[in-house]
Amino acid sequence: MKRIALMCPGRGSYTEKTLRSLPDDHPWVARAEQLRAEYDLPSLVELDRAERFNPALHLLPANVSPLIYVVSMLDCAEAMAEHETVCVVGNSLGWYTALAVAGALSFDDGFRLVQEMSLLQHEHQAREKSGGQVIEALIDDAWRPVPELRAAVAEVIRASNGRVYPSIDLGGLTVLAGTEDGIAYLLKSLPRVKVGSNTYPFRLMQHGPYHTPLVQEVADKARTQLDRLQFQRPSVTLIDGRGARYTPWSADPRELMEYTLGAQIVTPYDFALSVRVALREYAPDHLVAPGPGNTLGGVAGQILIAEGWHGIRDRTDFDRVQQSDEPMLVSMRR
Repeated sequence: MKRIALMCPGRGSYTEKTLRSLPDDHPWVARAEQLRAEYDLPSLVELDRAERFNPALHLLPANVSPLIYVVSMLDCAEAMAEHETVCVVGNSLGWYTALAVAGALSFDDGFRLVQEMSLLQHEHQAREKSGGQVIEALIDDAWRPVPELRAAVAEVIRASNGRVYPSIDLGGLTVLAGTEDGIAYLLKSLPRVKVGSNTYPFRLMQHGPYHTPLVQEVADKARTQLDRLQFQRPSVTLIDGRGARYTPWSADPRELMEYTLGAQIVTPYDFALSVRVALREYAPDHLVAPGPGNTLGGVAGQILIAEGWHGIRDRTDFDRVQQSDEPMLVSMRR
């Protein structure tokens, strides 16, 4: 039995390649269908089994967020049955999944959190046209950190006159958010970076300005609308987007709720820091990336390179370890 750290993915992990990820007969899938019906929303199973992937439909926050939640929950349960889970982290939306994976929320309450937050964010975005997110690279083609790029991004933010904010730190990549005017400014002002076949920066589809003060109204409504959720001490240690740990023996459920419905929504989410804390404090044998997809694979590799973890200094080192009998990163889906 290996010691693992689970990394729950966020938006962007459900794609055309991940259609037909939901099993026919799992009780969680059946329960998710019942909960969707309570919200008078389309069947997740029917969405997942569609003949074709329709970005306008499948990537709608109210649809894609619960799809990701259910698939991640299924994969995490499988991994936890086979290994010793030392901690759980999540990227943005993945924090909500991590709460349920670690036992701080029930499956039902985790689903309600994901579903209602997606509805609140969509409502706010549709009404306010409040902006979105842009992703930029901070690494070279060998996935090594480039300090000059991080400094350039900081200068672009500083010169924006409050139009843009840091949103998510992925280590080798950074997500920035802003108003519509701010998004145009970012796409014009950020350095052009080519990493592999990807050219940065680019705007993320159907993403609002999450993890910034621009969605304060969402946080205010969430505190009222979701105060019925039953938070409890987790059964496995959670690490949040500030690097703070919530352990089974010391976590305060009220603090977990206040962070989830407050700072997690309106302040930057540092996923890279949460993974660094997992590595340094728990030294897992493997980082495990549940589905859908494998969006955190490269991200985790870039964090390992920045850490110099077990001598991993660039992408060649990372690929060598991944091709060995003991890969550091285990992705449950492709």
